[in-house]
Amino acid sequence: MSDNPLQQILGLDGEGRYDYFLDAVVDERDVWILVNVDNQFLKIVAEEDGVAYLPVWPTQEFAGHYAAGADGLTPKAVSLPDFFRKWVPGLTRDGIEVGVFPGADEELWITSPEELKHDLQEVMSNAF
Repeated sequence: MSDNPLQQILGLDGEGRYDYFLDAVVDERDVWILVNVDNQFLKIVAEEDGVAYLPVWPTQEFAGHYAAGADGLTPKAVSLPDFFRKWVPGLTRDGIEVGVFPGADEELWITSPEELKHDLQEVMSNAF
């Protein structure tokens, strides 16, 4: 393992990054996405099955690391209340899944917006 905490966390498998994401987002109260110069969010369509998803990260640092080398993509915070109130219904309506915390490997935890909201709320209720 690397001495770099960023690399250690990115080296976790999809499930490990998902668990880290839940805890970090509940602590910080923000979900991080990437937007282009027109303030449009990054949406990825998986080649193998055609699933469209919004990639999300637990911190600006991780989102920025993912965007390194991609022209015009910058991290943007979405507050947890806004994510629950606006993004979850909008993504659900548009049939877009959520790709939680893409990392160094090809493994990615893809879930429905409602399921992610449920998991975040469950972690929040256990935190207090």
